[in-house]
Amino acid sequence: MSKKPKFNPAIHDDNPEWTAEDFAKAKPAADVLPPDLLAQFKAKVGRPRSESPKVPVKLRLDGAVVEALRATGPGWQTRINDMLKSKIIRGKVKFEEPAKRKQA
Repeated sequence: MSKKPKFNPAIHDDNPEWTAEDFAKAKPAADVLPPDLLAQFKAKVGRPRSESPKVPVKLRLDGAVVEALRATGPGWQTRINDMLKSKIIRGKVKFEEPAKRKQA
């Protein structure tokens, strides 16, 4: 494997090293670029917010159920969500009001 050649300023004179004078003359991009061009370089941090964000929950399931779901590979939790959502949408799952607890 060959070694990477060292930088030779004599060969690469189209991009010379900055001097103290160059740094003194430099201006911020906001002072030089038009606003519409500058807007293209604004960092867009993270992904867009979801209209229906997921809610973290703690759920206790049988060990055999979790083992079978995990055996389906990565993304098993998303598949559980999709299965439940499709059953609810199709009306396959009916919810009844929980029985009122006896108050002591």
